[in-house]
Amino acid sequence: MHPDRLFPADAGTRAVARALYQSVKDLPIISPHGHTDPSWFAGNEPFANAAELFITPDHYVFRMLYSQGVSMESLGVPSVDGAAVETDGRKIWQRFANHYHLLRGTPSRMWLDSVFSEVFGFEQRLDSSTADTYYDSINEQLATPAFRPRALFERFNIELLATTEGPLDDLAHHRAIRDSGWSGRVITTYRPDAVTDPDYEGFVANLGQFAELTGEDTGTWAGYLNAHRVRRAFFKTMGATASDHGHPSATTANLSPSQAEALYNTVRSGKHSAEEAELFRGQMLTEMAGMSLEDGLVMQIHPGSFRNHNDAVFQRFGRDKGADIPSPTGYVKALKPLLDKYGNEPELEIILFTLDETSYSRELAPLAGHYPCLRLGPPWWFHDSPEGMRRFRQQATETAGFYNTAGFNDDTRAFLSIPARHDVARRMDCAFLAELVADHRLQEEEAAELAVDLAYNLAKQAYRL
Repeated sequence: MHPDRLFPADAGTRAVARALYQSVKDLPIISPHGHTDPSWFAGNEPFANAAELFITPDHYVFRMLYSQGVSMESLGVPSVDGAAVETDGRKIWQRFANHYHLLRGTPSRMWLDSVFSEVFGFEQRLDSSTADTYYDSINEQLATPAFRPRALFERFNIELLATTEGPLDDLAHHRAIRDSGWSGRVITTYRPDAVTDPDYEGFVANLGQFAELTGEDTGTWAGYLNAHRVRRAFFKTMGATASDHGHPSATTANLSPSQAEALYNTVRSGKHSAEEAELFRGQMLTEMAGMSLEDGLVMQIHPGSFRNHNDAVFQRFGRDKGADIPSPTGYVKALKPLLDKYGNEPELEIILFTLDETSYSRELAPLAGHYPCLRLGPPWWFHDSPEGMRRFRQQATETAGFYNTAGFNDDTRAFLSIPARHDVARRMDCAFLAELVADHRLQEEEAAELAVDLAYNLAKQAYRL
C-alpha cells in the first residue's frame, strides 16, 4: 500500500495533506454506527475461516461477483430454506480469488487490500495463483489468540463500537459483553423498523412479540408508543446512545392523536394501502423525534434505499444480499412536518444520511446549515468511497460548514475492514483540507484542528459518547 495513497498529486499540497494525516492517523477509532455481530465480542471465539470472514457475509463483495454471473450458492451465501450451498471454504475462496479483478477501482478493493497487507502481512496481490497461500495463512493466523475478536478490537485501537439491533432482540450478547469484565466498549443502537414499517415481513406478528417483551398493550396506540419507550430505555441500559431508522423515504408526518390512532389501527389490521404504510412510517419518525427529546437518544435517519429490489434473490436468500438500490430522495418537503414540530429544539439531535447525492447542496446542506437539530452523516453505503467523500465535502461544506456534520462512521458488517475505512476517510479529509490550505482559504493550524475534529471529536459529540 503506497504511503501517499489518496493524497493530491501536486507535491506542495500533498505535503500538507501528509502532515495533517500524520497528526490523525493514530487517533482512536470511534465507530458509532455499524452492523458487526455482537456475538463475536461476547463469545470471543476464533473466526472460522477466510471465506466465512471475508466473503459469505459481505454483500459489498458478493454482489459484484453475482453481477458477473457467479452464483451466491457457489459463494456459500446461506439460503432461507436451508437448501444446499457450497460449504467448502477453500473452494469458495478460490472462486473469489479467480474473480478478484472484478473489484478493481472499487472501495471494496482498497479495503480488502489494506486488510490483507496491514492485518495479515501479505506482500503479493491476491489472484488465482496466490489463493491457496492466502487461504492457508489467513486461517493459520485466525486460529491464534492475537486474532480473536477482542484482541483485534484492541489492536485496531477501537475506543467504541456500536452495533445495531432490532426492537425484538433480547440483547443477550451485549449483556454478556457487559458482564464479562472486558474493557472494550461495544454498545447497541435501537433500530425499530420491524415494528414501525407496516411493509416489514411479519409486522403484525412482530407487534404481538413487542407486547410480550414490554408488557404493554400494543393493541392500542398509547400502549404501542409506551412499548417503544420501554424498549428504548432497555437499549439505553446496554449502552445505546442512538436510534436508527431505515425508511424507504424521508417522509414525515404530524397527525393529530386521533388520526394517528386510526392509522395505527389500520396498519395493525394488515389491511393497509401503500400510501397508509408510508404515512405511518412518516408519523413514526416524528414520534421517534419526540421520544428522543424525552430520553436523549440521537436519531439517525437512513432513507432512500429501494430494499430487496431483486425479488428472486430476496425469496431465496433474504434481506441484505446486495440488491438494495438507491432511489431519488427529497428532504425539504418530506422533513417539514417533523421540523415544524421539533426542528428548533437544540436538545434534539437528528443525523441525516442520503443515497441521493443530488440532494447534498440543494437540500441537505441548507437544512443542516439552518436547523439546530440537524447534522449530516457521512457518505453512506454506495458513496462510502474516496470519490463519494470528496463530493460530499465539496457540495456540503460551503453551506453547512464542517461543524454541522457528524464525523465519520463506517456502517459496516465487515469487522476487519473498520481500520481501513476510517483510514480512507482520514486521508480524504486531510486531502480536502490541504486543498483549502493551498487555496489560502484555511490556515494550516486551522486545518490541523479540523483534521482532529473530523477524525474523532465530531463523532463523539454527535453521538453523545
